[in-house]
Amino acid sequence: MTDIDPVSLSALEQAAAIRSGRLTSVALTEMYLQRSEQLDDQVGAFAHLAPDQALEQATAVDAALADGRLGADAVLAGCVVPVKDLDLVAGMPCSFGSRALAGFVPDRDAAFVSRMRQAGLVITGKTSTPEFGLPAYTENDLGHTARTPWDPSRSAGGSSGGAAAAVASGLASVAQGSDGGGSIRIPASVTGLVGIKPSRGRVSGLPFPDSVGELSAIGPLGRTVADAAALLDVLAGSSPADLFGLAALGPGTFLAATRTDPGPLRIGAFATPMVVDTEVHPSCLAAYEEAKSRLGELGHDVVEIEPPFTPAEVPAFEAVWRTGAAAIPLLAEQEDVITPLTRHLRERGGKLSAVDLAEAVARMRGAAVAAITATAEYDVLLTPTLATLPPRVGQLRDDEDPAADFEAQKRFTPFTAPFNVSGQPAMSIPLHHTADGLPVGVQLVGRPCDEVTIIALAAQVERVVGWHTRVPPLRAHRG
Repeated sequence: MTDIDPVSLSALEQAAAIRSGRLTSVALTEMYLQRSEQLDDQVGAFAHLAPDQALEQATAVDAALADGRLGADAVLAGCVVPVKDLDLVAGMPCSFGSRALAGFVPDRDAAFVSRMRQAGLVITGKTSTPEFGLPAYTENDLGHTARTPWDPSRSAGGSSGGAAAAVASGLASVAQGSDGGGSIRIPASVTGLVGIKPSRGRVSGLPFPDSVGELSAIGPLGRTVADAAALLDVLAGSSPADLFGLAALGPGTFLAATRTDPGPLRIGAFATPMVVDTEVHPSCLAAYEEAKSRLGELGHDVVEIEPPFTPAEVPAFEAVWRTGAAAIPLLAEQEDVITPLTRHLRERGGKLSAVDLAEAVARMRGAAVAAITATAEYDVLLTPTLATLPPRVGQLRDDEDPAADFEAQKRFTPFTAPFNVSGQPAMSIPLHHTADGLPVGVQLVGRPCDEVTIIALAAQVERVVGWHTRVPPLRAHRG
């Protein structure tokens, strides 16, 4: 390890160095654990670090590589990939970001975690998340506050804020996140990462069944499109028990897409917020205009269109979101320690009848059909990822007025949730930076079940822009 600085390498480069013998998974894991101990107080990436389990895994991976038990398709073998604290890793605490469930330790892995282990990935711990993943910021009552390493006074977003902070700060190779209304794309934008929300059913959520509305998707966060795509190849998969599971694709499909010319595409672009009538920050509009210009220069036909969703569809989404919060099984004594926002959502959701919920789901599905139909002539959609720059820590959270808190989140994130409703794949790419260095993402949305096209397009833009060479000051710290 003397001739290379692992933290400066992409995840795929780290894995290649491990296979070549220039690096070991144990050495890489030790380096990331050391950095996490030294730097995590500044960014709040981790809810739990598991050094003993991680080093045991890394030792096993090095042995498996030496024995040839991990094939050439295990392209991330040996890399460090933490798991979000909403998902199960056997033997690691899983609090769901809540004091109500602090101390819970599952005895089984989530289905995708099993695939991570089989692919030779090393799990150093659980990344921080807000309570039950409900807010678009990561500030919970367990003391975990995720911050962007570009300006630690600002939020890393949510709910995969800890996962994004870990990768952006150089505390992990890549990371797993989940996205029910933008929770991968939001943190990706404010931390300068690539974040992919795959199609509904692409990644199994078992042992948890899909919640009503089927909004959530599990996906990757990485510094490069190729890193994120390679992790998505690992995560992707379903079983007969997955009611919305998609058919398996060939090994390495998404990584291969990063080396594919997407060809001239027809791209529908809009910057009108869909969730709420709000102003879009000039820097977010500048990122959007830069994206249109870059895509045009690359030979794509970029057409301004009307947004396929409008605020009229939002009440249905909110009804389903609140019902999901109300359905979280908590004991009476656990109700006493949840956050005001969670309590507010549960109270509102508990007042909805079965008929109200059925009507809300029907309206969402009708809106999704209409939106997909209206944009069917376009290969990709382009929008800003967010409407504002990363908020200051505490700026969105309002325990005194949780209704105002929820409305502030909508103004922050008016472009992401509609594509959870439609189930389409969507990703944020870190195309732009402000004059003072804050990253600003743009969102690419694909046709249903077509991650390949947006990944190929993102990789094409990345080759021109080279955003992975931009490094936040905190990441440059050597452990």
